[in-house]
Amino acid sequence: MKKSFSFILFILFSAMLMAQRHFPPADSLRGSLRPQRTCYDVTYYDLDLEVDLDKRSISGKCLIRFNVVEATQEIQVDLFENMPVHAITLNGSDCTYERVHNAIFIKTTPLRPGASADLAITYSGKPKTARMPPWDGGFIWDTDPNGKPWVGVACEGIGASLWWPNKDHLSDEPDSMSIRVTVPDHLFCVSNGNLRQVAPAGRNRKKYSWHVQYPINNYNVTINIGDYANFSDTYYSKTGDSLDLSYYVLRDNVAKARSHFRQVHGVLEAFEYYFGKYPFWDDGFCLVETPYLGMEHQSAIAYGNKYQRGYLGGMIPREFDFDYIIVHEAGHEYWGNCISASDLAELWIHESFTTYMESLYVEYLHGKEAAERYLRSQKNFILNREPIIGPHGVNHYTYMSSDHYYKGAWVLHTLRMAIENDEKWFSMLRSLYQTHACSVVQTEDILGFFEEESELKLQPFFRQYLYTAQIPVLRYQFSQEGRETIITYYWENVVDGFEFPFFIGNGQVEIKLEASSTLRKSELPFHESTDVKVIADKGYYRVKAGTPALKTK
Repeated sequence: MKKSFSFILFILFSAMLMAQRHFPPADSLRGSLRPQRTCYDVTYYDLDLEVDLDKRSISGKCLIRFNVVEATQEIQVDLFENMPVHAITLNGSDCTYERVHNAIFIKTTPLRPGASADLAITYSGKPKTARMPPWDGGFIWDTDPNGKPWVGVACEGIGASLWWPNKDHLSDEPDSMSIRVTVPDHLFCVSNGNLRQVAPAGRNRKKYSWHVQYPINNYNVTINIGDYANFSDTYYSKTGDSLDLSYYVLRDNVAKARSHFRQVHGVLEAFEYYFGKYPFWDDGFCLVETPYLGMEHQSAIAYGNKYQRGYLGGMIPREFDFDYIIVHEAGHEYWGNCISASDLAELWIHESFTTYMESLYVEYLHGKEAAERYLRSQKNFILNREPIIGPHGVNHYTYMSSDHYYKGAWVLHTLRMAIENDEKWFSMLRSLYQTHACSVVQTEDILGFFEEESELKLQPFFRQYLYTAQIPVLRYQFSQEGRETIITYYWENVVDGFEFPFFIGNGQVEIKLEASSTLRKSELPFHESTDVKVIADKGYYRVKAGTPALKTK
């Protein structure tokens, strides 16, 4: 693809951000695409683990099947340094390797482009324990209300290599994956995809074999261990196709879950309406009760909202009675799981679109005005401390505030207001999703699509909202010239080239005016200005009455 102006700016702004921050070598090893990583493309993972609950440890083997992209004699695989490696083989032959921080550099026989190979890593250890899951990442070793073990793992941001060896970079997803986990036989293990087999595995042990038949990003791979009860349901798409719904909950919560999870049907129906059928149809849709709030683990969504409305009973306006975790994490099956960003710096692709999907769910059920009220309720969560797009090439996640959720959703809503054609807007959203479904994308792919389909000049718009923390301010002033109402106006606090419309009205008539950073003057079809107002909630910007005629630029 020809590099657009927005992509060049994206590189420049990323470089500026990198220059302002200092990252340890371990972050660079994890976050950068070095030749030892770009030389191969993973096609399949086979993870076989045994979990020791008493010692809070794991042991096992991970097979990594890959295609060679560039000639090499060294490849990088990631695994946290507290997890000892016992052996590494390539196509059955032993390999030498060197560990540097959380990276493993493996010496190989000469590998030529077009070849395929199987790399097997045997390892063990005590994986990092999460302190505040799912935000800090790690294993969660807990007990249920009956005192039985209840275990989960969540690792977005920190990385899947905290518990299994892989190429731990968002840019490379396998085409499929197998996850086999051995646990005490009085417990059940839930992972991603379909359960293919449960088999005895020695004294008082069972092995659960799961298989994912779609691409999956590494942080979405998970295991859940507990005294689970399972029940099922079926969702029928608009085309009449049936989707298996599977729920794993603590035994005492089955009745409660059967009632509460009925809302899944409406969520899937709404998202199908806007984007198309649930993307992982053959793997099914699953909610797994977890000892932490939630996580978008592909086809095995972590659910810990305690069967409450909103976010643990709050956060969303009282007029809406839905479970935030179900809606938000199900939205991630489309944005984040089916379409994945290629770098942690661009997680707005996951979170902004998914947060916006919450408002679309409200709109589907209650109409556009209700959706706008829902969006307005999230404005207080926007901080504007730093750009939505972060530094590239480093494994750095904690720099981000919640702006890649709420501000990002408002960026999309603002773009919708500018397009001012809902039929076109929804057609664009659906086409954008279906064009990139089951793929890894970059911000430039999203921006290029919007610009081409909208036929608007959007580079300055996205540069403003994604690459700066500045809020556009519309400066304006009404005046009377005889019987004519005049407005003078311009945008301030904006990047060069920023042009964007705004709306004014008197409660009966509403008109749109195009504004830029250059002072403009327009005659309005109102005889008096007393009832005329700038409509401030048509997008994410501020309006300020003042004396724009004093603008000197």
